[in-house]
Amino acid sequence: MANPWLALDAGADPVERIRQVGRAHEQFVAGAAPTTPAIRSVVAESWQRSAVALPGPDATAPIELSDDDLESYRAAHPLARVLPIFRDLLGGLADDGEHLMAVCDAYGRLLWVEGTAKVLRGAEQMNFVPGARWDEAHAGTNAPGTALAVDHPLQIFATEHFSRPVQRWTCAAAPIHDPATGRLLGAIDVTGGDHLANPHSLALVRATALAAEAYLRGHLTTTATAGSVTALGRNEALLSVGGRRWRLGRRHSELLVLLLAHPEGRTGEELGAGLYGDDASPVTVRAELSRLRRTLGPELMESRPYRLRAELEADFRTVTRLVERGRIADALQAYAGPLLPLSDAPAVVRLRRLVDDRLRAALLAARDRDLLHRWLRSPWGADDLELWEAYARLTPADPLARTRINELSIEFGLRPQVSGAPKMARRS
Repeated sequence: MANPWLALDAGADPVERIRQVGRAHEQFVAGAAPTTPAIRSVVAESWQRSAVALPGPDATAPIELSDDDLESYRAAHPLARVLPIFRDLLGGLADDGEHLMAVCDAYGRLLWVEGTAKVLRGAEQMNFVPGARWDEAHAGTNAPGTALAVDHPLQIFATEHFSRPVQRWTCAAAPIHDPATGRLLGAIDVTGGDHLANPHSLALVRATALAAEAYLRGHLTTTATAGSVTALGRNEALLSVGGRRWRLGRRHSELLVLLLAHPEGRTGEELGAGLYGDDASPVTVRAELSRLRRTLGPELMESRPYRLRAELEADFRTVTRLVERGRIADALQAYAGPLLPLSDAPAVVRLRRLVDDRLRAALLAARDRDLLHRWLRSPWGADDLELWEAYARLTPADPLARTRINELSIEFGLRPQVSGAPKMARRS
């Protein structure tokens, strides 16, 4: 096939194609591998992902947002700004009585579905409605969901859909990105009959996505950081926004740090696992998130998924960013101690180690005696045997370094050495 993202080759018989792919689909759901040459690799791989995620080929997309929740969510979504572009470029298709225009977010949740009443009624039968979740994990192979999964414009034709209730439809979709960050914002989709499987529909949705990104790029606004979060060397994070200042409790500090580490957002289940591991209680997690959201306010935090709406500068992110830019002295200056040092939340522990590991690795690579000395004079670096050894190699005449290495060797159960430092794995 000349273009793997197109559903049909030029001159292909759509009826025969539906039959071939339909037979391959039935063989696949019965347990056979999708090796038929008629199956595009992008479809075969999507079927594999769908089979793992869904209970079977008759699954229906769930509705996650409705009523006021849906209205407030899509009103605040960045794609609301380019909805007029979608309607201008694709509105003719949506009004012809044969097609639907749909817009989804980066999680596959449909924000807008537009078309004539007759076509909309048909779409309702498979839950192709605003608020429904149409990513592959919830709806199987479909154009918007699969376009998000592979981050590329594509068509899904009839029986290529994993879910049987969707197989009478054909769709073409293209992902849309934030021009400032490259972050996936969602996808634009056209859904209709078999005649949609042509190069023009794919080109149209791709051009529409590019037009939306161009508009967003042309209307970028430079906004100052809304606030800051201090969490290094503290067990209770400090949040400063708009002249107000909060000292958060232990659990809310952990939640805020995890949200800062994942600006794309996290589900309640993911945050619960990050806080409690396998012992997470959904009720407890929801209650903590609800209290944190009341504290911060809807202008700072939203749900489904939970994420921060404002740009907050976090000290632990500043340290890692400075390390990445090679500004080791500045990173060391910005480092005020381990991240939420008494937290035992699994995700916070991993993040704490990540920040420390990056800074320590940079210090070792820099081989700068003064920088190492600054680290070793700090409370968190005083017991760092590996960096004491590195410092001793740069200052062989310094008796303090050798003394400290021997003290730590005895403390860690290693054999002390007078003339040479013992070998020691890095501190935990």
